[in-house]
Amino acid sequence: MTATDTATALDSLCVDTIRTLSMDAVQKANSGHPGTPMALAPLAYVLYARVMHHNPRDPQWPDRDRFVLSCGHASMLLYSTLYLSGYDVSLEEDIERFRQLGSRAAGHPEYGHLPGIEVTTGPLGQGIAHAVGMALAERMLAARFNRPDHEIVDHRTFVIASDGDLEEGISGEASSLAGHLALGRLISFYDQNHISIEGDTKLAFTEDVGKRYEAYGWHVQDLEENIELGSLEQALETAIAVEDRPSLIIVRTHIAQGSPHKQDTAGAHGSPLGEEEVKLTKEAMGWPTEPPFYVPEDALEHFRRCVERGAEWQSEWEARFERYGEEHPGPAGELRRLFDRRLPAGWDAEVPRFHASGTLTATRKSSHEVLQWAAAHVPELVGGSADLAPSTLTRIDDSGEVEAGEYSGRNLHFGIREHAMGAIVNGLTLHYFRGYGSTFLIFSDYMRGSIRLAALMRVPSIFVFTHDSIGLGEDGPTHQPIEQLAGLRALPTLVVVRPAGANETALAWQYAIASTEHPTALVFSRQGVPTWNPASVPDDAIERGAYVLRDSFREPDPPDLILIATGTEVHLCARAADLLEPAGIATRVVSMPSVENFAIQEQGYRDAVLPPGVRARVAVEAASTFGWHRWVGDLGEVIGMETFGASAPSGALYKHFGFTPERVADTGRGVFERAGR
Repeated sequence: MTATDTATALDSLCVDTIRTLSMDAVQKANSGHPGTPMALAPLAYVLYARVMHHNPRDPQWPDRDRFVLSCGHASMLLYSTLYLSGYDVSLEEDIERFRQLGSRAAGHPEYGHLPGIEVTTGPLGQGIAHAVGMALAERMLAARFNRPDHEIVDHRTFVIASDGDLEEGISGEASSLAGHLALGRLISFYDQNHISIEGDTKLAFTEDVGKRYEAYGWHVQDLEENIELGSLEQALETAIAVEDRPSLIIVRTHIAQGSPHKQDTAGAHGSPLGEEEVKLTKEAMGWPTEPPFYVPEDALEHFRRCVERGAEWQSEWEARFERYGEEHPGPAGELRRLFDRRLPAGWDAEVPRFHASGTLTATRKSSHEVLQWAAAHVPELVGGSADLAPSTLTRIDDSGEVEAGEYSGRNLHFGIREHAMGAIVNGLTLHYFRGYGSTFLIFSDYMRGSIRLAALMRVPSIFVFTHDSIGLGEDGPTHQPIEQLAGLRALPTLVVVRPAGANETALAWQYAIASTEHPTALVFSRQGVPTWNPASVPDDAIERGAYVLRDSFREPDPPDLILIATGTEVHLCARAADLLEPAGIATRVVSMPSVENFAIQEQGYRDAVLPPGVRARVAVEAASTFGWHRWVGDLGEVIGMETFGASAPSGALYKHFGFTPERVADTGRGVFERAGR
């Protein structure tokens, strides 16, 4: 069917089936958003049944087009369409149990729940921002692997975004970068329905979005209220033909279209229509009012032609890939490895080891050296910084920059866009790369929403944070992180690693790259630390989360006192132990680079590191004390920050706030005496 064809009765039946399934599911759940699925049913139909290259029976086909429903509250639009087009979605177990415990059809699309969901979308703006990362990844893969007469990476990313998505700042950050990078295979619809929860969007949102996106460098079409199937398809054909700019297609829709009393009202945004209104709407459509979840056989059969077309597209691509592999076996094998999400064999056979040294070296500097090793062995490792690479030291040397039209490099310049950076890193990682993004630890606050989604999706993104404490010095309290470590550690599945010295830093990068089911936050210092003897740092230091770095020279079993620390404060504890041991207090120093990894170890290992009978404990971290009392117990003490920092050189700050070997030793003596040992 061409773009000039008008909709047939069968097409209309398919569109209306999307609408009624969505209405019924929200009504049965007595929760959800029916209005946008009703309005956008024609668009979903055109995308899945006419335009997108996808295979419902193999949702992981690598060269499929991606679809992102950025307005995740309209999730029933996606679920209904996936079911009707032939994906493994159950009418009875999923759609009829929408938003219920055990149903894969969650309130908002959740990555990994149902096939065909490419990314978790709930917080507005996140979907389109993640889609930018996915579209960028497609261009980067194409630059690496396509050859003349072999366009083996050849797909697009389609998005539906709402008024709310484009109000959120993250979408502006990401869209600005997408325009700058000329991501022509990114095509987004803007559903301009003028309705939000509080009412008409004119209460707070009256800008000309089209002009804004033109300023970003996007190609913009405004269909106004023309959402006939042929018009939508023609607009998509026009957008697809624009290779040097991302595209925005604006459609003016009417929320809850066809509802006699709820159309164009906030009452259809986030609430069921109500049983009577559902009945009236179906009557107005000429649809049977009973039974609910009625799916006409003709509509299902017609819609599920997607299965046959998808199989043909994939078969044709696989034939092309086979010919590609015959002519270019090396790149084909490497691309297949990426599709399988396998790291190169033996990539970490020789993790860098650093000789013991009293020279103080910032872990961000050690990280830069380790990053070069990792990048040499893991070619899919790509990333960059939010305009801070000279400070975070996260540039991959001699690897080129990613720029508009030049996507073969490995170094990304996100600009001062931390929130979008986090989402784009996730998009890259979802799309076969191992992405990382870096900034100062204090600015993790700007990207927390994206980090949280990485944790929720269990995507192994890598977030690199430097300037990890008051030790960054003169920039003062606005830049000195206090509560950020505790906040990141509170995120389920995110693993936070704050290494003490170069050898822990090397193991931290190895751990982050090897991880497959969770993101990792690597936290590095600006201030220097000594390099411990590599023999003192076990290979599983990060996996275990904590280990005994040193024991008293007279090594009683158990020790009299335990000093626990992370990062740069570990060497303070070691120096404090030097002060305590001549006084006869046998002191153990424990480095705990990952608090949450230590927390999940078996009890026997935790007891071996922190013997329960040793109640004299001191924890030291130049950050909030929140969470540390678990490890020191009721007799122990925590030396940390209870206030914000100040502007001064790092040495002066550490002395002013009590992060000195002398204070650690004095505190240790006090808890030792209280413990009665």
